Amino acid sequence: MQTESARMSSAAEARFRIDYPNSAPRVVKVVALDPASELLVKQVARQHWQRADFFTSLRLDHTSQPWSMQAWLSDLAGRTKALVEEVASADLVVMVASAGDAAEAASVIGEACAARKVMTTALVTGSNRCSDEELSRTLRSVRPYASMLVIANDDEYIEEMLAALRA
Repeated sequence: MQTESARMSSAAEARFRIDYPNSAPRVVKVVALDPASELLVKQVARQHWQRADFFTSLRLDHTSQPWSMQAWLSDLAGRTKALVEEVASADLVVMVASAGDAAEAASVIGEACAARKVMTTALVTGSNRCSDEELSRTLRSVRPYASMLVIANDDEYIEEMLAALRA
């Protein structure tokens, strides 16, 4: 009689094996919401990431129709990318804000993510460098648009978080 291990290793059982990894890296878009977080995002982007794209700014274009608006992101090379297209290709969007800065761009990015049912995470860094009132202002800007909100004292946390999210 064959052992269970030997039977599972047989050619007859091999046809039931799955030939690909059980989890693929996520497609993550990381967007800086203010000038201070832009420096941090550029620094983090220098690391080796599997499937993460990094963006530094948001620009809005209002057309002649009041309900029509285009939003554009800039990648690290300065190329302009349509926000809606970038969100559509993402599994997760991480918005990075510096504590104390008003992160108004979170509303536009968050609404684009909600329309495409893409999960959002907001990371507020440098909370130990500002007052509670300044931190609250930033949190009011990002909280309504983030499925997960992380407040970090230092800037190094973003690398650990992206690694944990399989970026």
